[in-house]
Amino acid sequence: MGANFSALFITDCLSSVSYSSCSSSSTSLGDLPESCLVSIIGYLDPSEICKLAKLNRAFRCASLADFVWESKLPPNYQLLVDKILPSVPENLGKRDIYSRLCRTNTLDGGTKKVWLDKSTGGVCMAISSKGLHVTGIDDRRYWNHIPTDESRFHSTAYLQQIWWFEVDGEVEFPFPPGSYSVFFRLQLGRASKRFGRRIINSENIHGWDIKPVRFKLWTSDGQYATSQCTLNEPGKWFHYHMGDFNVENSNSWTKIKLSMTQIDCTHTKGGLCLDSAVIYPSKFRERLKHKGFLKC
Repeated sequence: MGANFSALFITDCLSSVSYSSCSSSSTSLGDLPESCLVSIIGYLDPSEICKLAKLNRAFRCASLADFVWESKLPPNYQLLVDKILPSVPENLGKRDIYSRLCRTNTLDGGTKKVWLDKSTGGVCMAISSKGLHVTGIDDRRYWNHIPTDESRFHSTAYLQQIWWFEVDGEVEFPFPPGSYSVFFRLQLGRASKRFGRRIINSENIHGWDIKPVRFKLWTSDGQYATSQCTLNEPGKWFHYHMGDFNVENSNSWTKIKLSMTQIDCTHTKGGLCLDSAVIYPSKFRERLKHKGFLKC
């Protein structure tokens, strides 16, 4: 769609260039008025805008226009700036605001990370295992925090063995309008490296094939979702889908509660790595599915 729109605008804008300039053999897109270039690139995705800005000085100047980047920012971007970037200068341009929001921004003592997807501008959030309430987490007979480069938080919670498996979380955030999906990022087995190769210790994996894990999701405006899934396929990180929720008001804060349980005390469970709970725009499910990272 962006390419077709661009072609139409180029045709209209060329008519506004003087005859003498158009008759020159060196006339190019760079000779278009900046207002026309801004109109053209406003219909492109952020990644396409950045590529186009490298063509010449005219496109680079047009790509800096606030009009272009304001249309890419979430409608409640000012709320996001106040929450995530409290020290931003008042005169910061929209492109720079977009760029800073696309970085991985840390909240709540490092237990949460929030960022905009660079391609779509969608809000994403991750809550670390340390930002969740995990039953028995302080008892090293059951759980241990282990350092790893496979987590954006550089640490995961590893379950050795437990009877009552329960993880709860809660977050309140000004999500922009849209549909969102919530996941737990889990792996059966403990990964490590030996001589540069990734190996999986699966000795403690047990109990997950007897009963499924139950996932629940609630929101402050009454939305509710539930699902269940049997954990399998050791050695690979999967996103286990809890459910979806919708946001309609761009000026409201949404409170979310989530849980994951397997509380059948007839058997123990163990050998599980808990990385985080993640919230993505719902259309990201297709990305996860395509990459083979999606469960349930």
